Amino acid sequence: MSVQRLHVVPSRFAVEYVAEATFPEDDEWIALVRAPEGLTVVRDAPPWAEGEIWIGLYGDPARHGRDTSMPAAVVGPLTEAGIPVFVTSTYHADLVLVPEHRLVEAKDALEQAGHRIDG
Repeated sequence: MSVQRLHVVPSRFAVEYVAEATFPEDDEWIALVRAPEGLTVVRDAPPWAEGEIWIGLYGDPARHGRDTSMPAAVVGPLTEAGIPVFVTSTYHADLVLVPEHRLVEAKDALEQAGHRIDG
């Protein structure tokens, strides 16, 4: 297993499913994933947002491209702890989202697996 240094992203995220859409109605999105069933939209959650809010754990951009093991190294311990994840990648690094109400539990699981978490 590759030990990872992760950063907690200060933003709160909403992950939404839009059936049969090919593009969101607005431009307030961060990531889009299109599938035959519809569109998954990741966006900043406003402070008044209700429903499931997600927090991001961002990999070390300095390692991206040289170390492609971040998603597997992080998702494994979270899965073992029963914590849901939503994973997306950027050109620079990988982003693993966990439910906000399970962040402390996620940090504990990752630290027990030997990972370092800032924030």
